[in-house]
Amino acid sequence: MIPWKRKSPDAEEKAKEALKASEPPKEPPIEFFPEEPRYSFEEIILPQSVKDKILDVANYAENSKKVFEEWGLQTVYKQSRQIGINLYGAPGTGKTMAAHAIAKHLGRKILIVNYADIESKYVGETPKNIRKAFEAAKASNSILFFDEADAILSKRVTNMTSANDVSVNQTRSVMLMLMNDYQDFVIFATNFISNFDPAFMRRISTHIEFKLPDLDCRKKLWRHYILPTMPNNIDIDELAEKYDGISGSDIANAVLMAAFKAARQNAELVDKSLVAEAIESTLASREANSGMKVTVRKATPEEVKEIMAEQQKEGFTK
Repeated sequence: MIPWKRKSPDAEEKAKEALKASEPPKEPPIEFFPEEPRYSFEEIILPQSVKDKILDVANYAENSKKVFEEWGLQTVYKQSRQIGINLYGAPGTGKTMAAHAIAKHLGRKILIVNYADIESKYVGETPKNIRKAFEAAKASNSILFFDEADAILSKRVTNMTSANDVSVNQTRSVMLMLMNDYQDFVIFATNFISNFDPAFMRRISTHIEFKLPDLDCRKKLWRHYILPTMPNNIDIDELAEKYDGISGSDIANAVLMAAFKAARQNAELVDKSLVAEAIESTLASREANSGMKVTVRKATPEEVKEIMAEQQKEGFTK
């Protein structure tokens, strides 16, 4: 019989290190840092009707301390300090800039949350990260801003078939609870409001649509980005009238790309044809993207037989 022999301390330590090395690496803890708002309402160009709606909600938040604390209305209006505003609409229409402008208007920092930053492959970690975001915003007295919020506020899974489905529903439930308890201002922005779960829609007090700029806004946007210090022969009125259905982001990118192309060509000025070329390229790519639709239809038994017969004929199947 071979006597049992205790492992040496060095062997035990090596065994522990080997076990630790075999474990999957853990994700580093998520940290949230508020930042100073980058835009003000004076720096963004929006239709006046949209700006007025935003200011109505922002002023509600601005005056809530006086109304609820100094005047004591919090004793009878228990949940009225919950202020949620959802900015929705096409990409590039100024939603993120508006979120920064709201925070600046209120004299507070902004804490930005993107789902890609808080999503975890470990079950249960994503809800914890969301909770941390709410806690960090409260501790720093920052405005909490969920960008691309449809990723977090989308419809819950009704027929759960995997651990991922369970995790998604858990995340949604925690988000609902946090929104119910949070007595401050929260901003959401999305390009896809149709993806929102109805439960979240009910808990957000105001929804403001951001549409593509009208003629007046397009003129203001072109003037904003075409600076007098940049030599050019661009006709702003002509551009604004000719190109409809473009966003403020499209206009900003077109001017910048045209300026860089003119500089590369050692041109004396930014020619209007370069701006038109940049906008035309944007519109062409958008049209191509929207036109790439695939329709999937289940083949009939007769069609399957025909396909199989053809493949056998060509030698693809036995």
